Amino acid sequence: MSATGILTATVIVGVVGIFVGLFLGVAGIKFRVEVDEKEEAVLAALPGNNCGGCGYAGCSGLAAAIAKGEAAVDACPVGGAKTGEAIAAIMGVEAGGSQRKVAFVACMGDCEKAKEDYEYYGIHDCRMMDFVPGGGPKTCGSGCLGFGSCVKACPFDAIHVVNGVAVVDKEACKACGKCVAVCPKHLISLIPYDAKYAVACSSRDKGPVTMKACQAGCIGCGLCARNCPSQAVAVQEFHAAIDQEKCTGCGACAEKCPKKCIIGQ
Repeated sequence: MSATGILTATVIVGVVGIFVGLFLGVAGIKFRVEVDEKEEAVLAALPGNNCGGCGYAGCSGLAAAIAKGEAAVDACPVGGAKTGEAIAAIMGVEAGGSQRKVAFVACMGDCEKAKEDYEYYGIHDCRMMDFVPGGGPKTCGSGCLGFGSCVKACPFDAIHVVNGVAVVDKEACKACGKCVAVCPKHLISLIPYDAKYAVACSSRDKGPVTMKACQAGCIGCGLCARNCPSQAVAVQEFHAAIDQEKCTGCGACAEKCPKKCIIGQ
């Protein structure tokens, strides 16, 4: 190959390289995606669990919502107040001082207290009980089935089945709400971390029916409500409920409860 040919090829390659470089540079400027610096900073401040407890698909979704002002700075239940304060500083606002919450299982019907209609040997998944007689082996249709769907759903290892009933570890719980969403009996809820007492029963059957099914079921007798000095307890549909905002933690309801289904937290 002659020197002229080599020189020509070199020039052609150089021109093509310059053209490609210019094209990529222009394309990069034209199609550049603007990055919100606040959004990136908020995302870095979030714990990165991507649990969905905030109501968004993951931490990136929440970060974008906070940056746009569509979500509160303390919307992350996992990060808690500390993360909320850090994000508030990034956004230049004051933290709302959100209340820490934990999951609570409203059932005490363990293997000793709750009666069963039959022995179940199928798949251990609470969500499958819609397809079996009576919605599960327990006589109480509102009781914890104890097959651990909530345990599998919890990303923080904060809930375990103990003697046939799901039990929450308050310190490990981050209130992401996944156990609440997966429970087919709807007996798991989020309550304030500092709640003093809660009703550990979800049955709304009449007293005699509940007593036949479980030794620890609420019978709707009303003694708790009548003895509460702050009127924080109400009985509706044969079921007691505590208004945590009114509760002073005196313990009168738990002391008077004949079935001992109002428990301290």
